[in-house]
Amino acid sequence: MSRIQQRFEQCRAADRAALVPYITAGDPEPGATVDLMHALVDAGADLVELGVPFSDPMADGPVIQRAHERALQHGTGLRDVLEMVRQFRERDADTPVVLMGYLNPVERMGFEAFAEAAAAAGLDGLLTVDLPPEECDEVTGLLDRAGIDPIFLVAPTTSSERIGHLARAARGFVYYVSLKGVTGSQSLDPSALNERLDAIRQYTDLPLGVGFGIRDAESAAAVARVADAVVVGSALVSLAEAHPGDSAGFIRAAADKLGEMRRAMDAARSTSAAGSV
Repeated sequence: MSRIQQRFEQCRAADRAALVPYITAGDPEPGATVDLMHALVDAGADLVELGVPFSDPMADGPVIQRAHERALQHGTGLRDVLEMVRQFRERDADTPVVLMGYLNPVERMGFEAFAEAAAAAGLDGLLTVDLPPEECDEVTGLLDRAGIDPIFLVAPTTSSERIGHLARAARGFVYYVSLKGVTGSQSLDPSALNERLDAIRQYTDLPLGVGFGIRDAESAAAVARVADAVVVGSALVSLAEAHPGDSAGFIRAAADKLGEMRRAMDAARSTSAAGSV
């Protein structure tokens, strides 16, 4: 059983929606990333999603684009990110870590070399936003053999046929993009979310995580009522810009914000459970 599957089973047994923070590796500077990962776990993260810096992050909005730029200015590359995962594993053997990014850095490293290095570092999952499921067999085969879960995105515009294809290729969990557009671009409207998740569940038994548009404790709580996981990115990454030159301050602020979300999510689940009795 993978660490991701085990963590979701633990969350399900506790009637707890998983909280998945996204951060960009190397932002605001490479030495802060591992400490930030640990601080987020201490604040209530169940999985950590680590963004791989890339020069053309077309699925991301301005906040995360600037984070990629800051990380690249420090020379943070894919091998550096895997080293961060390895260092994180020295103190945390249990929290799943997922890399999120674009296919080009993995392709340049070589799929087989990446799978071997990622497994050695202790990585649990890989989400490449521009890898079509129709062309993923080589990559997913290598990942499967390395014990790494390939994770795919489902968008509001994804057809039923394509959802089925994605669901068959995915492991770990399925990431539902709740908004049309790039990260951080809009506010979440949770009113139709449950209906859309129910439609996706017709094609997969994997947990469903929801990301994009989760800005605060209130929106995190709303998603936690209906989803298996809440993914939050821009709301945390933006705090780096509020603490220029102060990595420790950024880490504290990000952990505080994530802790607020964790408490609100747990309260929302408790309220829902009480209301169903």
